[in-house]
Amino acid sequence: MKIVLENKGIKTDTYYVPPFVLYEGEIAVLFLSNEKWPYDTEMYLKDIFCGKIKHENVTLHKKMTFVDFFRESNFRGYFFPSTVNRYIKRRADLTNPFLVKLFEDKYVTRKTRMNRLGGTQRKLLNLYVTLSKATDIIFDVVGLDPQGSVLTFKMVEETVKNGGSAILFDSFANTKEYASKYIELEWNNGSLPTKKEVEFNF
Repeated sequence: MKIVLENKGIKTDTYYVPPFVLYEGEIAVLFLSNEKWPYDTEMYLKDIFCGKIKHENVTLHKKMTFVDFFRESNFRGYFFPSTVNRYIKRRADLTNPFLVKLFEDKYVTRKTRMNRLGGTQRKLLNLYVTLSKATDIIFDVVGLDPQGSVLTFKMVEETVKNGGSAILFDSFANTKEYASKYIELEWNNGSLPTKKEVEFNF
């Protein structure tokens, strides 16, 4: 199997990410915390694993892509709202079969405004768009309802079986059963993250 990402250990003042190697065909779960969601930590590690921040102990052998939420400014959302059709035309390979799944939801059409979609629909849309052009991804299930979480896992598993790879940032211990590798972030004593509110504009 080919190596996708090699981490020899990431140490900060507040936590430590143990070493691990991600291979093609694997899903690695990085368990962040079972108390509060450490958003800043997730974003920092995401930038390292996607190559936006260089770290001496992390080597990327393949490009990784983060599945983010759709966001739009209040001004643009009110006066020039994006539609599903416009959004996917700018960002996706329209010939990819993953996008067909998008329109299996009867409430989603090409003319649907992005700001009319619920949180789960928005995140699934970005998952479809990402998987239409990338096979090595980083994702979380924040903001997804239980059905959306299950569908996300199924989609990611399908991609991984076909030669992709994935890292899941998570805070639910039951995801361990889905993983090829399970890594727990080690917090320094007294350094558990403080809660930070994140607005996803559902």
